[in-house]
Amino acid sequence: MHDQENLRALTESVGRYFDLMYDCDVSRFDRVFRPTANLHGYREGVMTVWPADVYRDILAKRTSPKSLGAPREEEILLVDFASDMQAFIKLRVRINNLVFVDYLTYHRFDGDWLITAKAYHVERTLPATS
Repeated sequence: MHDQENLRALTESVGRYFDLMYDCDVSRFDRVFRPTANLHGYREGVMTVWPADVYRDILAKRTSPKSLGAPREEEILLVDFASDMQAFIKLRVRINNLVFVDYLTYHRFDGDWLITAKAYHVERTLPATS
């Protein structure tokens, strides 16, 4: 269902996601998320649901891990292709002192892999660094 070129392109898209989570440069947001994407997850015991434009605003206002000199920790845990147009990625990413496990659904549009859905889970909170 997939070839090496699709895997390479998808991996590059995941790299753009990791970059966005680290530097919060929303000028590249549309190269990562489809405008119709929705994000779901629990924060402090409450389910949050954000459309892509709300999440873009959240990222724009976030103090980026890059600006804080926070360590960059990220890993792809699972890649699953449903077809050459749809894939699923499970990954772990650290954002400042929070470690998330994200489930990302990707679809390919005009050759580009974009996130159409994100479900996230705060796996753990690390001690704050001074």
